[in-house]
Amino acid sequence: MTEPGQGQHPGQSGSRAERLRNWWRPEGMWRRGLVLAVLAVLLGLLMILHADVPNTPGNLGSLLETFLPWVGGLGILLLLAAAVLRRSATALVVLLLPAFVWVMLFGGQVTDKAGEGGNLTVVTHNVNADNPDPAATAKDLVESGADVVALEELSGDAMSTYRQGLAKAYPYHTIEGTVGLWSKRPLTDTRPVDTKMGWTRALRATVTAADGRQFAVYVAHLPSVRVNPQKGFTANPRDASAKALGEAIAADPVKKVMLLGDLNGTMNDRSLAPVTSQMRSAQGAAGDGFGFSWPAAFPMARIDQIMMKGMSPVKAWVMPSTGSDHLPVAASVKI
Repeated sequence: MTEPGQGQHPGQSGSRAERLRNWWRPEGMWRRGLVLAVLAVLLGLLMILHADVPNTPGNLGSLLETFLPWVGGLGILLLLAAAVLRRSATALVVLLLPAFVWVMLFGGQVTDKAGEGGNLTVVTHNVNADNPDPAATAKDLVESGADVVALEELSGDAMSTYRQGLAKAYPYHTIEGTVGLWSKRPLTDTRPVDTKMGWTRALRATVTAADGRQFAVYVAHLPSVRVNPQKGFTANPRDASAKALGEAIAADPVKKVMLLGDLNGTMNDRSLAPVTSQMRSAQGAAGDGFGFSWPAAFPMARIDQIMMKGMSPVKAWVMPSTGSDHLPVAASVKI
């Protein structure tokens, strides 16, 4: 016979719960992890003061704001894992600061804000110039049932494919450069919009709704941005185009205005302020979740936007992949 505890390793005595409690009771748990606590404070300050991060060199401020939800969320998770492994009560307590800031900044985007009463459905989609099956993409867009469809990155033979695929469902359409607008309702006053790029990637049209009310629709594809090891976040052409687009929208005599397109930037990006400061995001006001749309294989940012003024977004959502590198985004709107 063996005495109680005989044959056991000294560290194995007691219940599992007791061993877990002991794991958190070692002396010094409040003194460990001071570096982690400092990093948690810095992360919280970075999220609070993101607008004060300078945009030079390399447009770092815009780059941070583009991926701010990820920077904050992943930073909190990494610090949490490190604090647990380090068995630092101090770091865990201080980590509440950046967690609180993240919830204050982005918690409202996680919830479903969809309402009812929309009388117009719109879709915008960067169809990708290298889309392997534009006919299938056109079919998916028709099946969405949207009243208005905006397409960006139209090119070559695919342009005629979209014309044919959308013609029956959308009797009215206009194409300017590489962007197009298809509508179930009449289009008037259609024209290109100069976004200071040297070629046309934006248009403007007036849509007449079934009740006779009119609203202006802008379709835009702003220049792409690049992350370069030497130059940083190169976005100057995009920023100049955003300024020109914002001026055109502000000068439009129609009170109800909608913007559909790939802006190559998020609503948080300060460089899009000439546009975002005067318009309301459908996803931000009536969406479910962040509504990330790019890249389609693993969406990390919402750079495809539906924005408006003088109109009320009721519901916003992201549609399934169509074969493009972007996901189409949709919204229900009350005119």
